[in-house]
Formats: sequence, C-alpha cells, structure tokens
Amino acid sequence: MTPPEPRPRPSAAVFRRRRLMVLLIVVVVIAVVWLLIARPWSGKAAAASGAATSSTSAASVVTPSPTSPSPTPTPSPTGSATPTVSGSPSPSPSGTVLAQACDASTVSVQPLTDHTVYGSNQDPKLTIKLTNTSAQPCKINVGTATQSFVITSGTDTWWRSTDCQKNPSDMVVLLKAGQTVTSSTPVVWDRTRSSVNSCMSKTRPVAPGGGATYHLTVSIGGFASLTDTLFQLG
Repeated sequence: MTPPEPRPRPSAAVFRRRRLMVLLIVVVVIAVVWLLIARPWSGKAAAASGAATSSTSAASVVTPSPTSPSPTPTPSPTGSATPTVSGSPSPSPSGTVLAQACDASTVSVQPLTDHTVYGSNQDPKLTIKLTNTSAQPCKINVGTATQSFVITSGTDTWWRSTDCQKNPSDMVVLLKAGQTVTSSTPVVWDRTRSSVNSCMSKTRPVAPGGGATYHLTVSIGGFASLTDTLFQLG
C-alpha cells in the first residue's frame, strides 16, 4: 500500500493573509464592544437636548423690563402774586410723619420790602420771612395757596395779593430747628387798588405818592405776622 503523499506546506503569503484576517476580526470585535459600551451617540443627543432645554428656559425667563412713564410735570404757579419759598426747606414725603405741625409758638412770620422809601417810578417788591424758632423740626404748608400780602394806609385797605392770585398751590415742607426761609420770588405791587372784579382792568385807582405811608402785613401757612412793615411812596 502506497503511503499518502504529504500535503504541501502553505506558502508564507498564505500565512500572512490568515494573520491579517484574524487581526481584522479581532479589531472589528473590539470596535463593536466599545460602541456598545461607550454609546457615544447618546452623549451627543443628550447635549443637544440639554442645549435646547437651556435655550427654551432662558427664553422663558428673560422678559423685557417695562418702561415706567415719565411723570407729568406740574406747572408752576404764574402771576405776580405767586411767590415760592427759598432757604432749602425739606419737602415732607407723602404719608410719612417726620415731625409735628408748626404752631404759633414755634414759627415767626415777618413781612419784608426791598426799600423803605420808593421813588415815583419804583414798584415795591414784597417778601415773607419765615423762621422756626423752636429746637425741634416742624411741618408747614408754605404753598402759594397759604400766602397773603395786604397793603393798607390808615384804615383803608389798598391791595390784597389774593384778589388776583393765579393758580394757587400747596407745598408742605419740613422746617429744621432754627431754620429761616424767605420768598424766592418777590410779589410786586403795581401801586394800584386791587379787587376781585378789577384784575384785568388797566384803569385801577393809583395809590397816592408824595411821601404817603403804607403798611405791609403778611401770612403764610395759617400764621399771620405779628407786626407790619412801614414804607413810603414818593
């Protein structure tokens, strides 16, 4: 019996191909296992979902701030008999009690004129001087609605600032202890007789000059001056 012939030994090229195939299979298996474990696509999806959620959340939270309308300015009183008070009194905030109201024992009211003797072509300028004489602050309404200037000669009342006053207003302020304030804009007397019926008249009676004597009294915040101021018209 003839012995079988030995099978030819594979060539070196065949061995290399077999090794490459095994190596490729191993690489593929490792890659598949890594993909199944790492799941990189799930991270990207989560990131995209998180970004979308964050964007939506930010859009729902950020809203435009409302713009407050500008306050309507209050027109200032006009007219010759509407002085304001200077001396930096502190406005009293609405609804806040800063001090007690001023009373007759804590305030001093004094009438002032810019001259004591006026020439024939000069009109007297009148102001109010107000002082808190106490050691405590107090509140008082110094608005034009509470101000009054009266000019008399003997028993004859020649002029009242309230007869033709325009747009009277209120202004409550806080007077500090010992503080003095005065009218920032004086009231000008045109040397004529006033009345509520002659405010627009251009032919009102003219007050006599030639050294005639007149008296000025004032009041503010409900408190009248205790003395008057004397002046002469030339």
